[in-house]
Amino acid sequence: TTDRERGILSSEYGLDDNWPVFCEPFRQWVLEDRFTDGRPPLEKVGVQFVSDVAPYELMKIRILNGGHATIAYPAGLMDIHFVHEAMQEPLVRGFLDRLEHDEIIPTVPPVPDTVLEDYYQLIEHRFSNPKIGDTIRRLCLDGSNRQPKFIIPTIADRLKAGKGVAGLALESALWCRYCFGTTDSGAVIEPNDPSWDRLQTTARAAKDAPAAWLAMEDIYGDVGRSAPFVEAFANALKALWADGARTTLTRYLAGNL
Repeated sequence: TTDRERGILSSEYGLDDNWPVFCEPFRQWVLEDRFTDGRPPLEKVGVQFVSDVAPYELMKIRILNGGHATIAYPAGLMDIHFVHEAMQEPLVRGFLDRLEHDEIIPTVPPVPDTVLEDYYQLIEHRFSNPKIGDTIRRLCLDGSNRQPKFIIPTIADRLKAGKGVAGLALESALWCRYCFGTTDSGAVIEPNDPSWDRLQTTARAAKDAPAAWLAMEDIYGDVGRSAPFVEAFANALKALWADGARTTLTRYLAGNL
């Protein structure tokens, strides 16, 4: 809770509260129906019982968490503070929309009783909510743990299927550029990962030798040795250093990266 939330509550509702907690009008609780001796009637409060939770989990990890990673690093390099502000930036929102539709959502298998496009539209709406006050710095946090879960497996699936990875390579290059430790304006990025020292050292080496970043075996594994991905990543990182995030995103959205 910050003064921002206190101010919104006071100005819009005439209420004074020292510790208001804001939440969004969304919830989704999916449980596997594997109870051994009956189960509580949680469906009465919106719980969705399914035979296999894995498809729902994969959908969430790739579309929502992968979406967070997609907007986090370009927004961070542009000195954008809040998530909803990132969604107001056409280049960031355009990058999210293009990457989700071209490369992320196609890797998500069908989910029972779910339209993936509807789920994405819901996620896009949630990211745009100005009342939550989620920060870009929080989304950028702990990339060394999040990228191997939320992004790298999607890249691996795309490569295995012989599909393009230009957008995912750009996302990875944006993370690398962020870990260099400065935004495009030159502002210092404070340590934002348990492995920050290692990431920053590697990002600085990768400025002149992009493959150094992909050589982090524990993060990239076989993906870091894939020739199509190595080439796409190097092109994206070189563009970020030459032109900055805004121009690079503009080129990507125009199909020129």
